[in-house]
Amino acid sequence: MKERIAIYPGSFDPVTEGHLEIIRRSSKLFDKIIVVVMTNYRKTGLYAFSVEERMELIRKCTGDLSNVSVDSYMGLLADYAKAKNATAIVKGLRAVSDFEDEFQQALVNKKLNEEVETVFLAASSEHMFLSSSMIKQICQLGGDITPFVPGEIKNEIIEKLKKG
Repeated sequence: MKERIAIYPGSFDPVTEGHLEIIRRSSKLFDKIIVVVMTNYRKTGLYAFSVEERMELIRKCTGDLSNVSVDSYMGLLADYAKAKNATAIVKGLRAVSDFEDEFQQALVNKKLNEEVETVFLAASSEHMFLSSSMIKQICQLGGDITPFVPGEIKNEIIEKLKKG
């Protein structure tokens, strides 16, 4: 039987408890999950964390998940999926407003790579309001981000965002 490899793409700037929830849930559904830090051409230059820093933060949060690896990519997700023999792309949905854009991307990815399916996982009610942008804003304004980010990387996020 073919190994079921899924890709969970995102900018993860920084990784949140919501992201971690989707990673953990998808790791139970697939043989292998590749969390891929993507560079969004619309956000180039606007990232608080470098690609390497984002990858390292994700690794620190997922070290207990033996079937999760972390990578980065700049290009078409459909091409990356093909190169990694992925059968699925995992997308987390926070609200109905996320769905329209994600659905459009799923259709394009299917057109570019017929072998890959997009799987949508709804965020839990506990995390559906979370975004990396919101966490950056809370932190930069001196708020407590403890409930929103994994504990093992909280101090690194605070340190980086307070400098920036």
